Amino acid sequence: QVQLVESGGGLVQAGGSLRLSCVASGGTFWSSIMGWFRQLPGKERLFVAAISRSGSRQYYTESVKGRFAISRDNTKNTVYLQMNSLKPEDTAVYYCAAGFGIPTAEAMAARNPDWYDYWGQGTQVTVSS
Repeated sequence: QVQLVESGGGLVQAGGSLRLSCVASGGTFWSSIMGWFRQLPGKERLFVAAISRSGSRQYYTESVKGRFAISRDNTKNTVYLQMNSLKPEDTAVYYCAAGFGIPTAEAMAARNPDWYDYWGQGTQVTVSS
């Protein structure tokens, strides 16, 4: 059973930065595609960013390109989301997710929350204007 624990959320002013971390345990982290999603109350969970097993490929939703950066350290079983130039519309609960399947289309699978096998408990990010 894989466990994912997020940290690093908080309250920040618009234009500020936060770095989210997600530590995995109980599985082979290096064999997973890792993703970050965000969700507002009563809304669906939306894709933010994902990273391939080796870290060589990253995927982003359009609204965060150039502001957010996803990375991973397979020696520490950790995936990061560096968030810069934050905007009030980035406010949400952020979740990390791990997927262990072998997708035929990685870029498409990585954006689909239903493809992932395990989820963290989430961390709140609030950006004030």
